[in-house]
Amino acid sequence: MTMPASFSEPLGQRLPNADESDCANQLRKIMAAQTKSDGEVVLDLVADNEKIQVVLNSQLSKLLMDLLRVIGRGDAATLVPVSQQLTTQQAADLLNVSRPYFISKLLDTKTIPYSKVGRHRRISAADVFEYRNNMHRKRSAALEELAEQDADLL
Repeated sequence: MTMPASFSEPLGQRLPNADESDCANQLRKIMAAQTKSDGEVVLDLVADNEKIQVVLNSQLSKLLMDLLRVIGRGDAATLVPVSQQLTTQQAADLLNVSRPYFISKLLDTKTIPYSKVGRHRRISAADVFEYRNNMHRKRSAALEELAEQDADLL
């Protein structure tokens, strides 16, 4: 049996095919139907003719639902552990900026710390996520301030 080329690469390195998107959407709908008011999801599974109950807390169920939603749309997704060391390109991709901008404006100015492995820079994923969250908070605060100023003018 030969497998299509799309199955030769892991899902995180390619777009999901139609069957994978359909499965993700089906599982997301099942999870949504089993979601309690506190966000917890209780699933009853059958494995080897034995019923097993799996309880997902609200944070884990939200993460899985978000992942399934992305795959269900036909988009690729990659999970990045916060302990992982990233290349400059990977970090730039996470921030949705160009690699030259990332290096010159964020690393060279010491806005985000990095270490060197040989002649290559490595950045902690935790530091990239912290920077992204700080920027998001600053943008939200600036937007709120603008909204307040706009409300004062009305």
